[in-house]
Amino acid sequence: MTTDHPLRDFLTSRRAALEPEAVGLPPARAGRRVRGLRREEVAILAGVSVDYYVKLEQGRAGNVSEQVIRAVERALRLDHLERLHLRALLDPDSIHVRRIPPITLRARPALISMIEALDPVPAVIHGPHLEVLGINRAGVLLLDDFDAMPSDERNMARWMFLSDRAREVYRNWDVIAPQMVAILRNAAAAGSNEYLSALVDHLTAASEEFARYWADYELFEHTHGVKLFFNEAVGELRLNYEALPLPADHGQTVIVYTADRGSPSAEKLRLMSERAGAGSGERAEAGSGEPAEAGQVRGPRTTAERAPAEDPAAVRG
Repeated sequence: MTTDHPLRDFLTSRRAALEPEAVGLPPARAGRRVRGLRREEVAILAGVSVDYYVKLEQGRAGNVSEQVIRAVERALRLDHLERLHLRALLDPDSIHVRRIPPITLRARPALISMIEALDPVPAVIHGPHLEVLGINRAGVLLLDDFDAMPSDERNMARWMFLSDRAREVYRNWDVIAPQMVAILRNAAAAGSNEYLSALVDHLTAASEEFARYWADYELFEHTHGVKLFFNEAVGELRLNYEALPLPADHGQTVIVYTADRGSPSAEKLRLMSERAGAGSGERAEAGSGEPAEAGQVRGPRTTAERAPAEDPAAVRG
């Protein structure tokens, strides 16, 4: 899908997702070349002229009335998040950057203890919408110190698109970033809520890249794979990840990062932990708000907050 015309791309994708019979129109004839609804059919359903709908889809309709917007939303069966996205595309200035609410979901203490016990293997606990609910010391060194962030910023998707550090850490950012959006798409398909709605609204308004990926409607099953990282102390790492779902814990998932046995990355993981120094195990729960103890690794801040290291060997990744 092209990204030069996001409004056209978005509406085209929504038309393609609907078959005529699903909206009360006669079934498509055999040999029909258009997938989903034609523009003419959307115009009929929305009660506007074909010429006007074509102009709207191409971004040439000027100021579109609220009545027409609602008619198109109904015709294309848009859900709440899709309606927000459509309105952002039609009039970006009308969409305010909505604040993400604080995270109220918590990981069980036993889960926090479990990921701490995995150290120096990096491990993170995600909520159903990529909230960071827990991260062990190795995870802080590999990624970022989510515990030091305000509650509304402790989200992997937000960090991925709004923190410069994410682009430094992920060597294959252009691969991982759309996967993050696709994970949120899966969550939206299961049912939206206030947190997810606010998160998508915020990122759509704050990041053009997120908005483009969101309009692509890609889905991604977060199970396992390989990610490429960069750490300032040890260089590049190639790590396998396993996403371990916790069905009894409100859609939470434990993500564990490991290196192939005997590989250079396995040695780098060990060195990364050693060079950071011994740290306390009492820091896995994101959002504890407790200051680091003396000698304890807090990990990096986001790029805007990062201060020069007093120790040149200090790890900030």
